[in-house]
Amino acid sequence: MIHCSGPQRSNKKGRLPNMAGTERADIRRGSRVSIVMKEDQRTGKLTEGVVESILTNSSIHSHGIKVRLESGQVGRVKKIAAAR
Repeated sequence: MIHCSGPQRSNKKGRLPNMAGTERADIRRGSRVSIVMKEDQRTGKLTEGVVESILTNSSIHSHGIKVRLESGQVGRVKKIAAAR
């Protein structure tokens, strides 16, 4: 049984966004995300922030799209919260 917590928005291609952060099309400048920085990969510590730029060129990356946050921190997206 699947429970929905309200209406969900689809992206331009008519599909629901992947909130895991593995698809570049789901991440925009200004999106609030949680990333794992290189030095935190062993512990899995998440750092929250707002996307300044997308660094991964490929459309999909299995470990998460690499981004730079407005704070200057760089890491791979693990969760996408919402656009600002």
